[in-house]
Amino acid sequence: MSSSSNSGKDIPPGTLIPGRPTWQQTMLRISDPKKSLPFYVDLMGMTLIDKFDFPQYEFSLYFLTTLPEGESYDLTPGTQDAHDYLWSMDGVTLELTHNYGTEHKSDFAYHPGNENKDGFGHVAFNCDDPYAATDKLVAAGVSFKKKPDEGRMKGLAFAYDPDGYWVELVKRSAGCGIKNYFNLSQTMIRVKDYKKSIAFYKGLGMTLVKELLFDDFSLYYLATGVAEGDTGKMFGPVLELTHNHGTENDEAFKHYNGNEDGRQGFGHIGFLVDDVYKACDSIREYGYGFRKEPDGGSMKGLAFAYDPDGYSVEIIKRGGIEFGDVKAESKR
Repeated sequence: MSSSSNSGKDIPPGTLIPGRPTWQQTMLRISDPKKSLPFYVDLMGMTLIDKFDFPQYEFSLYFLTTLPEGESYDLTPGTQDAHDYLWSMDGVTLELTHNYGTEHKSDFAYHPGNENKDGFGHVAFNCDDPYAATDKLVAAGVSFKKKPDEGRMKGLAFAYDPDGYWVELVKRSAGCGIKNYFNLSQTMIRVKDYKKSIAFYKGLGMTLVKELLFDDFSLYYLATGVAEGDTGKMFGPVLELTHNHGTENDEAFKHYNGNEDGRQGFGHIGFLVDDVYKACDSIREYGYGFRKEPDGGSMKGLAFAYDPDGYSVEIIKRGGIEFGDVKAESKR
């Protein structure tokens, strides 16, 4: 297993990782699926499209996404058919990882981020009216970090999910034509040097679609398969990179990446590629290292690279591999 390095190499602009890389997932650890699944499915309108059960390793994975309003999904999560759909889809999923037994520990909690030097910030959902959406969630028993009429920035809100992760509610742009009450719209992580981070994610096929520059910080929004445009009109999510000015000049500065002991919560983002080995050969040229090489560990054929900040980036074969999970029977 290689260690991470934030030095990197000078990669020519426009260098693209081979194999049609597409952003496919954001992973969060959860303590109790019986609480998290109703929150994201029943309240936030997501669809559980697949599930992986690993009783031999004592954990399960749940994959959720926002489907267009009115689009049905009749595959049974956990079946091979659902796996085939998951590993070939064009959209982005929220992967919820449950380690067995955490739901029975009253004093157990994952680290949701947003403390000193934490890298992960939040996930977000777009909606037509954050004020009405807040009222709806409050009525359902959801707690809030910030309601739309609180703080300096009016009109947006931050709810807490069952594990305390921040869930931002963002107003859609008028006339976007999206009929869903909510649609998954972003994952936010903080970056030390935005130039290195943008170059890395552009290499993974993403496009810088929008940037907002302020006195003390800047926001950069990247997406797969989308040209420059209005993020408020997009159905699919963006990766929001938050850069606090000056961190790039502090050699000792480093964000926590969500996988350190005592600070585990956010796990990784993931990309599909046609050939994991060829993609990793190219990613290796960036010089940031690997948490897991494609042939490392017990699960061959998938990898975890490090990005410039040491965040884990899973590289998965489009079409999937045999993961060794206990599969469900199809109900069709």
